[in-house]
Amino acid sequence: MVVVEENWQTKRSTIVERTTFIFNSELLSDVKFAVPVSTGESESKKVISAHKFVLAISFPVFYAMFYGQMAETTDSIELPDCDYESLLELFRFMYTDEANLSGSNVMQVLYLANKYMVPSLAKKCTEYLRDNLKASNVFCILPHAQKFEDKDLEDRCWEVIEKQTKEVVTSDEFVTVERSVVESVVKRERLNVKEVELFKAVDRWATKEIERQGITPEGHVKRRILGEGIVKAIRFPLMSEKEFVSFVFDSRVLTFEEVSDMMKHYNGVLESSLLFSQAPRIEFTKHRCLRFETFHAPEDGGPWGYAGTRDRINFTVDKPIKLYGVQHFGSEGGRYTVSTEVKGITVKQSGVYTSVNNESDSYYCFDVMFDPPVCLKENKEYELVSLIMGPTSWYGEGGQQTVKSQGVQFTFRDSDATGNGTSVARGQFPTLFIG
Repeated sequence: MVVVEENWQTKRSTIVERTTFIFNSELLSDVKFAVPVSTGESESKKVISAHKFVLAISFPVFYAMFYGQMAETTDSIELPDCDYESLLELFRFMYTDEANLSGSNVMQVLYLANKYMVPSLAKKCTEYLRDNLKASNVFCILPHAQKFEDKDLEDRCWEVIEKQTKEVVTSDEFVTVERSVVESVVKRERLNVKEVELFKAVDRWATKEIERQGITPEGHVKRRILGEGIVKAIRFPLMSEKEFVSFVFDSRVLTFEEVSDMMKHYNGVLESSLLFSQAPRIEFTKHRCLRFETFHAPEDGGPWGYAGTRDRINFTVDKPIKLYGVQHFGSEGGRYTVSTEVKGITVKQSGVYTSVNNESDSYYCFDVMFDPPVCLKENKEYELVSLIMGPTSWYGEGGQQTVKSQGVQFTFRDSDATGNGTSVARGQFPTLFIG
């Protein structure tokens, strides 16, 4: 018999508080779920006590399971494709509207949320993945984003791959990905890595794949494992002759004729056209144009708030340059819905962003990047406009009217339109990214 406190119902004023109290408890439980639990060498089962009514009113799959025409008649259900921790979080969400997500369980929780038609939990999982996306885990997240057709999350994965290519392809996860993912990476125009480092990563992937298949590591085998799509996408002419001889020659990935053509290319005696592209990758390089001398936190007494009014600033440049994006002030753990545009060019970028510490850890911020970068003309005035919705944020003071960065002079001017308070002297837009 379950021992519970007396009058527990009256001590909890809301439905959520009461369902939270009976979560994973035998109190009033009328169904149990048995799931496998791995304990090293052996596997056992662990039971989660639940309540048919709570599960059924939460989502349709459980309603059909317990009250539909083919309803389960047993009070004990085995789920061999679940693990205990992830199923517990699925149920926790149904009882409490909360889930304790982590890097070790979020993928399985996302799988269960989609399987059992829990869209609000699936959304919570994808938001967690977006907020925690980085070079070391991007190849774990990308396949799931593609599988569940989450275009926004997939785009964010590719953005990380393009910006942090070297870190991404040298990560432990890179050698575990499908061949199609490797091919997608090497075929991208925008990569921030030297071509020789990209080849070394691809060669490492092929070596691991040969080990997984248990076959002899010969040159022609590695070529077959990689496939023509990957080999032809590597831009060998971008390597120096020393890099080519040191890392490509002995890999035996290329044929004798291809190596011969490359050596003739290096020595300027190649009469035919090269099989491999000589076009440079578009590297993501950015420099900073900094506007403010001092920065203030929300708790400093004058937080920067947002109530549906746009932050604005006008500026000109004295030389043509590319604008990659603009940095916005944020707050610790703050999430912001932002729409940023540059008037005078008609470019707009929108999305949801989570603020982080900037490189010097002096304030919280987030970056809104333009894809492709914006080409600014000399002596033409532009207006930078952002509509920001979210918590109060840091802000800057001591703004300068003219700032020089990378040999380009920026001249800032207060906008003629009514705005949220941003001016040359104070407010938003601490950094413009140029290149």
